[in-house]
Amino acid sequence: MNSPHHQTSRNTVVSLLDKTLRTSEISDRSVNGLQVEGTDKIMKIGLAVDACLEAYKLAQKKGCQMIIVHHGIIWEGIKSITGPLYKQIEFLVRNNINLYASHLPLDCHPTLGNNIQIAKALGLSNIQPFGTYRGIKIGFEGYLKTAASVKSISDLVKRKFGGPVSSLPFGPQKIRRVAIVSGGGSSSIPEAIEKKIDLYITGESSHENHHAALEGNLNVIYGGHYHTEKAGVQAVGKFLSKKFGVETEFLDIPTLV
Repeated sequence: MNSPHHQTSRNTVVSLLDKTLRTSEISDRSVNGLQVEGTDKIMKIGLAVDACLEAYKLAQKKGCQMIIVHHGIIWEGIKSITGPLYKQIEFLVRNNINLYASHLPLDCHPTLGNNIQIAKALGLSNIQPFGTYRGIKIGFEGYLKTAASVKSISDLVKRKFGGPVSSLPFGPQKIRRVAIVSGGGSSSIPEAIEKKIDLYITGESSHENHHAALEGNLNVIYGGHYHTEKAGVQAVGKFLSKKFGVETEFLDIPTLV
């Protein structure tokens, strides 16, 4: 016999997330927190990387009353509610679904965040904050227990996170010191070079990375923007399920980046 679903309230979930992720303390282009208000009764929560119609429709199909995403729909405010934004908000409101977003707060969180999840998957030790952005460090650096090659770490990243992995193998052949900033973290390559990091892991590439890494004697692995940023929301889902007993489900909608 199946046990009945546990239920909690929207405000209880939002309050816990805001406190745990330090939402109001972290400066961000994303307007983090509850972006669209829906029903107050929460029995199932969907977790997704991106706020998009495909995610909302899947959440509705799966019976979710709330969706928690890494990339929300409000960035530096709303100038007009038209076009795709109108369609997204209309769908959420008509179906009484809550939308909660956490961008940089989820990147930098020391236990639930995207970057710490990657660091844990690699088994890094002596983990320290890394990657200054908007005045805070949003990534992490640490040391492998045993030296490894770019190929072996690339294979591990692909196995753990599932994305297409590419690399710039321009640094030491034996890697010990690794730094991580998920998603579009290429801007932290100069910091990795300055700190003499052996390997820098991020999501997606930028053209100028090639010569910067080559001249800076740095290995770089790209694990895909989407695939390096799904572990954070997955960790949040497990956290909320344990805290409230509500059902959670990861809505896996990969992008091509």
